[in-house]
Amino acid sequence: MVGEAREPDSETGPLEGITVLDASQVLVGPFCTMQLADLGADVIKVERPGVGDQTRGWHPPQFGEGDEGVSAYYSSVNRNKRSITLNLKSEEGRELLRELARDADVFVENFRVGTLEEWGLGYEELSAENPDLVYCSLSGYGEWGPYAERPAYDLIMQAEGGFMSITGEEGGPPVRVGVAIADIGAGMYATQAILSALFHRERGGSGQKVDVSLFDGQVAWLSYMASYYFATGEPPGRMGSKHPTITPYQAFPTRDGYVVVAAASEKLWRNLCRALERADLLEDERFETNADRVEHREALEELLEAEFADRTTEEVVETLEAGDVPARAVHDVGDVFDHPQVEARGMHHEVPHPDVGSIEMAGSPMHLSGTPTTIRSHPPKLGEHTDEVLAELGYSADERERLREDQVV
Repeated sequence: MVGEAREPDSETGPLEGITVLDASQVLVGPFCTMQLADLGADVIKVERPGVGDQTRGWHPPQFGEGDEGVSAYYSSVNRNKRSITLNLKSEEGRELLRELARDADVFVENFRVGTLEEWGLGYEELSAENPDLVYCSLSGYGEWGPYAERPAYDLIMQAEGGFMSITGEEGGPPVRVGVAIADIGAGMYATQAILSALFHRERGGSGQKVDVSLFDGQVAWLSYMASYYFATGEPPGRMGSKHPTITPYQAFPTRDGYVVVAAASEKLWRNLCRALERADLLEDERFETNADRVEHREALEELLEAEFADRTTEEVVETLEAGDVPARAVHDVGDVFDHPQVEARGMHHEVPHPDVGSIEMAGSPMHLSGTPTTIRSHPPKLGEHTDEVLAELGYSADERERLREDQVV
């Protein structure tokens, strides 16, 4: 039945009972583990004492004021988790991680390749004590190949993985996509791989190693642009908002902004001409088929730009949508979170926070009818759950205090 995921009848996520040990930081790993947390997993975020995830210090902007403020960046990918502090440079801290890993279902890390193996925390060591463990390593280039040991950042990946060569205006400089798509893309692939490994384990298999890299993710995301190159032998270039094989399918300037028009089929092309009262374009041999329109792209763009230049964005959208042509205004982020569909789909949340009152964030796009995703708790304060997790391991209050005095936690 359409809409049956709208009002789920359970507060239990599909990953309830799954424990994820998250030794990652910044974006790729935390984005992956937040998805698992939204799906109901118990995610234990392991952080350095006194410092924590690097992004805790990435502000402004932040929620709240002064030292009690919370980094907006950190908040975006760390909800629904419990934070503990462990000094992994100490042997006792590493032993505590091993103890946690013995009972975990998933371990996620994005240390520089080889670091955890040097500390005796690699897949071989942890899986020897917990064969059911799904161990996910995230890195810039993966665990083998000539670049395996190089550090990586999203900007580097967007450049080296080809995305900046196809992003930006024709003839202009290369442009980075506005969000860190290399990190987020690899985080999504990691989540898929982890869920697949858990599914395999539940069907009678064992745990396994998962290796996901930012670079591989960028190469995979080239998708039809890669096929364009394979088919022609020519690397595609920057085209702004235009599409290499469909036109008109792009942004056009209006009197007061921009509108995007997606006439992605012959039917929609005919609808566009009729909506604009330009039946003459239907008789123009240059525009008869999509292939013709691509060949004569510049001439068509000039004609359409003239049609839109004296109209407001709202007028263009109303005219084209009335004619059954997909067209929308180009929104800024503020417009997005005022959008009625965002409200209807629950994609804007406000979560109480003990220090700053509340934190706003985007919701989860995964809607399940029986076991929904949930936003249950604020992005944790550094070490907020250290005592709680250590108590679950059986450590007494005196033992926990001794670990603090010894700077293990």
